[in-house]
Amino acid sequence: MAEKLATLSFTDGTPAIDFPVVAGSVGPDVIDIRPLYAKTKKFTYDPGFLSTASCSSKITYIDGDEGILMYRGYPIENLAENCDFLEVAYLILNGELPNPTQKVEFDTTVMHHTMVHEQLSRFYSGFRRDAHPMAVLCGVVGALSAFYHDSLNINDPRSREISAFRLIAKLPTITAMCYKYNVGMPFMYPKNKLSYVDNFLYMMFGNPCEEYKPNPVLTKAIDRILILHADHEQNASTSTVRTAGSSGANPFACIASGIASLWGPAHGGANEAVLKMLNEIGDESKIGAFIKRVKDKGDHSVLYGFGHRVYKNYDPRAKLIQKTCHEVLAELGLKDDKLFKLAMALEKIALEDEYFVTRKLYPNVDFYSGIVYQALGIPTTMFTALFAVARTVGWIAQWNEMIGDPDQKIARPRQLYTGHGKREFVPMAKRK
Repeated sequence: MAEKLATLSFTDGTPAIDFPVVAGSVGPDVIDIRPLYAKTKKFTYDPGFLSTASCSSKITYIDGDEGILMYRGYPIENLAENCDFLEVAYLILNGELPNPTQKVEFDTTVMHHTMVHEQLSRFYSGFRRDAHPMAVLCGVVGALSAFYHDSLNINDPRSREISAFRLIAKLPTITAMCYKYNVGMPFMYPKNKLSYVDNFLYMMFGNPCEEYKPNPVLTKAIDRILILHADHEQNASTSTVRTAGSSGANPFACIASGIASLWGPAHGGANEAVLKMLNEIGDESKIGAFIKRVKDKGDHSVLYGFGHRVYKNYDPRAKLIQKTCHEVLAELGLKDDKLFKLAMALEKIALEDEYFVTRKLYPNVDFYSGIVYQALGIPTTMFTALFAVARTVGWIAQWNEMIGDPDQKIARPRQLYTGHGKREFVPMAKRK
């Protein structure tokens, strides 16, 4: 079969050049433009990578037009309904779902790495009590490399595996410690006998004075949310992890860089912004006025939780988390929760409004996740930290895949320079 080519022609006399067209297993073909600069002395210009594939990957596939999300070929709906988080973590890391023996071994290994070095717990006292949990998380995760020197050789598969287990296991512990420090309560040491999610909720909400009793409905809700957030292709934080990793940085530093990127309100902080927006609207009677402000280009009001950079259809995660939201509120006796009713009314109005329909601004996963977290008693400042717990699995898998990719080079984007050309230096005394 003849090689598929794309031809680029010019109007400035530069000879036309052919580029190979590479087909993925699913999704759009990719034009391999790597020879472009060498042959033409020209770059492409693509701010935000709107049309650029920065790598090849076998982990996650998204079809934004059809509203499809798959991990290793499995639709997210199947995984969220039938698996727990560690089962999905095994799939993302290893490429296949585990058999019963592999699942037990994987779970056991993760749960026996949940403790953090005792000296690490002293880091927290160096932060202000009211420090944002993401600021603390960035610092503490970045510091892990100072405690676990034995797994920093990125060229050794066994070292990478150990680092992966440590990060997946310790992120819930570190995150729960952020919360406990914030509210002035004692840290709760992890319990190996509990499941991954139950252990996290125990470390978050347990206290030394009484026995903690897991609630299966709430456990399932957090399990599902973690699964929905586990990976999402080459988003900003994942690209940050890959960029940091391309320089040979250690895995703990790379994950810390991903956490920093995730913190942005346009990325992981969006569910926090949704809750703030709903509280500012305050009442169903004020939705119309708010929608009017959103449409006004002169007003800078934003409808958070609607629309997505990739999804141009209903975010498949949003449907699943809406169901989870109903289950949690029913379990906690909050079905008439003012905020949830307000969110449902806002969704209904927006989905029926031509302005949003024509722009395909459908609810995304952030629209409901914040409401679930609030119902569970998790403060808004912790929302993005929980996102980081889930996304760490995807970051590690993407980082590990990048390390083994023979085509990978240190990330070094080029630019379209629009500044001054060469200028003569003017001594201070002669400057006007």
